Amino acid sequence: MIGYVTLGTNDLPRTALFYDALLGELGAKRLMETDRYIFWGVSLQQPSVALIKPFDGQPASVGNGGMVALAMNSRDKVDRLYAKALALGASDEGAPGDRGGGFYAGYFRDPEGHKLNAFCIG
Repeated sequence: MIGYVTLGTNDLPRTALFYDALLGELGAKRLMETDRYIFWGVSLQQPSVALIKPFDGQPASVGNGGMVALAMNSRDKVDRLYAKALALGASDEGAPGDRGGGFYAGYFRDPEGHKLNAFCIG
């Protein structure tokens, strides 16, 4: 159902390095790129994540309550991606753990302050 998610950025080159390394762990690569945005994904036919400079020219800001959830197929992969994010300079928002009902997730913020999580069910 979701085609792509965009996250605002004030420093596209710096934040792009974070996502190159982080999403590379998931097999994603840059799919589309201009001086205003970069899209990462595994193919144009699957959902993607994008960094974008706001169209209105105003500074990008972090949305309160917004989050991008990255689906993993094992707890080990959740742990590894969470650790990779922190090693790349992300800030901790909740270490990986069972959140109830078989939902296992770790939360972090990218260099721009956007909240993400890596999760698996089961």
